Amino acid sequence: RKEQNCIPQATKHLPEDVLFLVLSYLDPRSLCRLSQACKRSYMFISRDAVWRKKAKDMINTGLTRHGIDLCPSIPLKDRVRVSHNWNHGVCRKDVLLKWKINLLPWIQLDCDVLYLSQAANISAYHLRAEGGKLQNNRVALFSGHQEDVCRFTLTDTHLISAGGDGKIIVHDRGSDYSVEYYGHNQEVNCIDCKGGVIVSGSRDKTAKIWALAPDRFGQCLHTIPTYDRVWSVAISPSLCNFVTGTACCENFSPLRIWDTERCHLVSCLGTEFRRGAGVLDIAYESPFQLLTCGYDTFIRYWDLRVSTRKCVMEWEEPHDSTLYCIKSDKNHMIASGSSYYGVVRLWDKRQTRCLQMFQLAPTTSSPVYSLCFNTTHLYAALASVLYSLDFRTAASQSWK
Repeated sequence: RKEQNCIPQATKHLPEDVLFLVLSYLDPRSLCRLSQACKRSYMFISRDAVWRKKAKDMINTGLTRHGIDLCPSIPLKDRVRVSHNWNHGVCRKDVLLKWKINLLPWIQLDCDVLYLSQAANISAYHLRAEGGKLQNNRVALFSGHQEDVCRFTLTDTHLISAGGDGKIIVHDRGSDYSVEYYGHNQEVNCIDCKGGVIVSGSRDKTAKIWALAPDRFGQCLHTIPTYDRVWSVAISPSLCNFVTGTACCENFSPLRIWDTERCHLVSCLGTEFRRGAGVLDIAYESPFQLLTCGYDTFIRYWDLRVSTRKCVMEWEEPHDSTLYCIKSDKNHMIASGSSYYGVVRLWDKRQTRCLQMFQLAPTTSSPVYSLCFNTTHLYAALASVLYSLDFRTAASQSWK
């Protein structure tokens, strides 16, 4: 204790850049203990600059690989503490919503609003600031489909939904205005939108490109025959390309990259997929890097600068289960949803084995159809229930 009290006195007249260098050699636990020595050390160590490098090396702190801060309003010190809980699986499980019949729900998180599809409708709920739970009353309802919503995606101003009725509906998030797009003969399984362009994929073995512009609403710009059922689509952040994930029931690669403007095939990803190894979810991390998962139980990480024939890394679901969905923190962590017993797994890209596993429904064999997360909570939608995992639990006690 005597040594600890001497540290602030010894560093009282040191320049700040020297202090930053000294503190960079301490681990998070030691930094927290040093911050309790005096008011000056507490104020200095609470700065984001002290924690930035440590936060970038940890999982789900809101810092991307390129150093972009996705949650600037939350101090990095607090995020590093919560990241420790993500890494060690310390959390509290809560049931947010239940419904009576089994559905295929899809969820999206936008700041403090959670969007949830149930049958033909999509509801929006505010999250309570104190606990991450849903407020009692929904703040918006988006409807218009005659059959279940398969997927939906969000932009700053619109919610675009794809349904089993073959329709795509563009909803204005700020009003009741909506526009219906017709063009697919069977259910529209997937949808994505970026930069004023919508890409949809359907069971009718086509992908379509639409314009999200007031003067071209409902106009299909291009139709691409994929010769296989399309389960997933994702537009590159560069907007130049998009990827389709298909059922792999025909003699075509289930992962194909297309030129957005000219609509010709750019390349195929991978060469050795088993028949039926359909791709159910795709997540871009950069214009050159993307994650995929599906029926063949693997998460694959592709870097188009290295190779399109082989992924740079892959992780196998240990229980040989289909992987329905994936999400990334755009740095080190991947979260995946499996097909049995509501299993959610956390993966660290720097490791080959699963980091943490959470069995949300041990008595019910339900897939995790969709999941999303922020720096403090993970939300997972099963067939008849919506769960949350709160990782803020005992964040301070775990470092004492």
